[in-house]
Amino acid sequence: MSLDHEKFYSVAFRAAQKGLESGGIPIGSCLVIDNKVCGIGINKRIQCDSVIKHAEMDCLENAGRLRGNDYRNSTLYTTLSPCMMCAGAILFYRIKNVVIGENKNSVGEHELLKSVGVNVTILQDTNTINMMSEWISKNENIWNEDCGN
Repeated sequence: MSLDHEKFYSVAFRAAQKGLESGGIPIGSCLVIDNKVCGIGINKRIQCDSVIKHAEMDCLENAGRLRGNDYRNSTLYTTLSPCMMCAGAILFYRIKNVVIGENKNSVGEHELLKSVGVNVTILQDTNTINMMSEWISKNENIWNEDCGN
């Protein structure tokens, strides 16, 4: 993992841990522009009783209104491969770089992102895989609801 990826991915991972500590699904995300974190998000589906508060969506909302070029020059870090909704937001804002912590617990839509030219890096971070796997095993019903199963 490059030093930049390690530095910024750790922000997304810590967000996932905060989500877990607050009773939510341990998924975190951060948006980086010009080596600066502009937004951090956690999956708040449980905490906010929301169907759309995934970590990536929360992150984009917390980043606030940005210029189109800002999004195009950004990197989105997320602990889990984005679902269709979050991949759609990535495509809508034309975010060109996405760094994913893992896709073993959920394959997500990283192949869709790649197919339209998004630079996707998958880290397969062991700590992220274990945290998510442990949470899923204890919360299978909530996970299936979150995944639309």
